[in-house]
Amino acid sequence: MFVIGTAGHVDHGKSTLVKALTGIDPDRLVEEQQREMTIDLGFAWLTLPSGREVSLIDVPGHERFIKNMLAGAGGIDVVLLVIAADEAVMPQTREHLAIIDLLAISHGIVVLSKIDLVDAEWLALVRDEVRATLAGSALATAPVVPVSARTGAGLAELVQMLDRLLETLPLCNRANGAPRLAIDRSFAVAGFGTVVTGVLRDGPLSIGQEVEIVPQGLRARIRGLQSHQRPIEQALPGTRVAVNLAGVHYRDVGRGDVLAVPGTLTPTTLLDAQVRVVRDAPPLRHNMALDLFIGSSEAPCRLTLLAADELAPGEEGWAQIRLARPVAAVAGDRFILRIPSPSQTVAGGVVVDPHPPRHRRFRADVIAALALRMQGSPAERILQALADGRPRLRTEVMVAAGVTEAEAAAALPPLLANGQIAVFGNDGLISTSGWESLRATLRETLASYHQRFPLRRGMPREEARQRLQVSARLWAGILATALAEGWIGIDETTVRLADFAPQPTTEQRRQLDQQLAAMARTPYAPPTPDLAGELLAWALDQGLLVKIAPDLYLLPAAYAEMVAWVRAAIETQGSLTVAQLRDHFGISRRYAVALLEHLDERRITRRQGDERVLA
Repeated sequence: MFVIGTAGHVDHGKSTLVKALTGIDPDRLVEEQQREMTIDLGFAWLTLPSGREVSLIDVPGHERFIKNMLAGAGGIDVVLLVIAADEAVMPQTREHLAIIDLLAISHGIVVLSKIDLVDAEWLALVRDEVRATLAGSALATAPVVPVSARTGAGLAELVQMLDRLLETLPLCNRANGAPRLAIDRSFAVAGFGTVVTGVLRDGPLSIGQEVEIVPQGLRARIRGLQSHQRPIEQALPGTRVAVNLAGVHYRDVGRGDVLAVPGTLTPTTLLDAQVRVVRDAPPLRHNMALDLFIGSSEAPCRLTLLAADELAPGEEGWAQIRLARPVAAVAGDRFILRIPSPSQTVAGGVVVDPHPPRHRRFRADVIAALALRMQGSPAERILQALADGRPRLRTEVMVAAGVTEAEAAAALPPLLANGQIAVFGNDGLISTSGWESLRATLRETLASYHQRFPLRRGMPREEARQRLQVSARLWAGILATALAEGWIGIDETTVRLADFAPQPTTEQRRQLDQQLAAMARTPYAPPTPDLAGELLAWALDQGLLVKIAPDLYLLPAAYAEMVAWVRAAIETQGSLTVAQLRDHFGISRRYAVALLEHLDERRITRRQGDERVLA
């Protein structure tokens, strides 16, 4: 499915055209209908002669409502630039055309509306003016179609022209990343609850899926999906979709928020970007106060020019954009910059890095790195994203590098074959040098731990992860790779170097043997072993002792004998008392109670009144 958007000066007939094409009035607000002027975004849909279904977004043309126009412009595949034949090119025509250029919307049709109000000679003059205005823009070669929504003249030709244009465009319904939907409306429907709408990008959404509202971090679940007022089970990228959400109130969600898969989209207040100044706008100055529009969100910002003090009209340059509040963005997203007052579109560009560090200005290495992120091959950008040596999830690398799933699938195997990256777990990536450094750090961490605690089986796995500052989602894969390489050993709770085995010193072994001998002299009621905590823990781990209570221990042979007798006695008699156990082994009540409570915990026995039966 494709999304078609209108653009053009106020009262040039955009909404009337949409209604004539679709039969749907996109002016949904009473105020819009009374004033006959679009204030907010309007939506409709159309089935073309080929059977192809398209969504239409009608955007406001009035200067006061340009901000609302920008909320819908980011999801447009094809633009219909509407110019009234009786008025020709007007100020908002030029501003909308500049926005189309800055958002890189390169496919469109110019619609000369209201041709019923002019004669042929005037229409020819308007055509010439339009062509001159379009020169050098993204729509320089766009077809021009004269129409009259009132008489219907030219509408059939416009529909055919749109159908032919869409045949030349690639389908955009394939997943190339995690789904995200820039929300442009949020409202409640009786009996259903919260509904949000927008154009879905990058991946599919399905009923029942858990989602996150960014930047607030609210969690919700998809209760239902609709496209063009029809229920669907799954929404594909490129679709204008309504999402019924459970678990969130519609007043807590609004235009500017982004619906995404939990954990895939991190808000940011700093963007690296390539910026281009509009040709007839004032220059951009370093530290200039502006408003940024990206997706459906708006945020005040300051502009740090990285290689100049000023960018003249028509110039491009590198900038770091400092935002007053967080937005959700990924590499490759297009944005618009406007002066707050007097309100005017002055520039736009593309996000190069959505989560950069702070940069110092006039640094050749910074500019070179940005150029690589902007122009490098997918493989080069992936290596750049992994250059700091930290392990990352594949999805994080794709976002940081600004590559699609298809580009990553093609670039990663050669990088792996050439030994430039390492893969661990199901979706972990790291540079080869980063893996070598991580491996060395883990070795050193474990060796230090073994030296400090020579009697412990190994270091707690969670402690090791925290020491290495590795994501919990990546840790299991890292351990599995290290285990496969043969230099670590792991169990359920600990990790150790493969060649490590806990062994007491000669003096510790002598102390242990003395305590074991003392216990053997009274095996059923032995003294508590007088051993240091580490040595006692080692003896327990090695099976040299059995702990039955916090300060009571038995030798394994005595423990096995006593447990076997308890089982046999209960099987013979039906039950067993503390006194019977005490008398048979000649031990104190303290030992007898401790052993039976221990067997209760192990579910060998079960207390029934003052007696024990087999569990």
